Amino acid sequence: MASNQRISILVLVVTFLVQGNYNNVVEAQLTPNFYSTSCPNLLSTVQSAVKSAVNSEARMGASIVRLFFHDCFVNGCDGSILLDDTSSFTGEQNANPNRNSARGFNVIDNIKAAVEKACPGVVSCADILAIAARDSVVVLGGPNWTVKVGRRDARTASQAAANSNIPAPTSSLSQLISSFSAVGLSTRDMVALSGAHTIGQSRCTSFRTRIYNETNINAAFATTRQRTCPRTSGSGDGNLAPLDVTTAASFDNNYFKNLMTQRGLLHSDQELFNGGSTDSIVRGYSNNPSSFSSDFAAAMIKMGDISPLTGSSGEIRKVCGRTN
Repeated sequence: MASNQRISILVLVVTFLVQGNYNNVVEAQLTPNFYSTSCPNLLSTVQSAVKSAVNSEARMGASIVRLFFHDCFVNGCDGSILLDDTSSFTGEQNANPNRNSARGFNVIDNIKAAVEKACPGVVSCADILAIAARDSVVVLGGPNWTVKVGRRDARTASQAAANSNIPAPTSSLSQLISSFSAVGLSTRDMVALSGAHTIGQSRCTSFRTRIYNETNINAAFATTRQRTCPRTSGSGDGNLAPLDVTTAASFDNNYFKNLMTQRGLLHSDQELFNGGSTDSIVRGYSNNPSSFSSDFAAAMIKMGDISPLTGSSGEIRKVCGRTN
């Protein structure tokens, strides 16, 4: 074979390999306009359903954001948290961080049903959850951002990974930093995302130890919380208190102001402002709400990029609670 023929073949092979790899990379990327032709009314369908759900119960906005967070931290944003347990399948809903506290599944199911009517078999439950989390924040007065889509749904789930990967309310600052770092999120991302606790409620069982045993807590705040959260374990475990004592139904920066006056509800909240490396970030967000808003939006996009299933991986579930 002539040398120039060999060179031509070599060029063709290299071009093919590079092109092939490039296509794989492009295929795996999420994009804002993934459904623009296949399901043009997707965003408006999700938005109207989220508005309706949050307007009838403000807490639902926080619950949907939490679902997205708990989904993404367990093998990526793949809708695995939405899979119901069956006699032959153990999902993530009864893992310790989710049992008796994860909620909003019915809202996601209702949105999925509406989307299926308009565009059957096209949009994943993982993407619906990502869009609904953004819309929940916006309805409650928080920042807006462009949601990238193109995720597919997992056929599996992991209760063990949910138990080990999702940070507990008892976490120390170093544990929080390493939990977020394990999924590619920085310390600043972690503090910004913790600011989602500007909305929503927590169960007495998650903050009982803090309000009775810890000293880095505002005394009047502790006394108020003790009124509805008895000291004895097993008594009033499900009683709720707002994570942001100031404006529980508004997405703002009061969560960080509360931390600076030792009124963080969870141990893990107050760890962000307790003489450690994140004090300066909390102080910054407390003084500059727009800095918090922009960092929160950027961190939500980054969290949404964690290990998505794309291309031919996974499936597009017909119903979010079970595989096809």
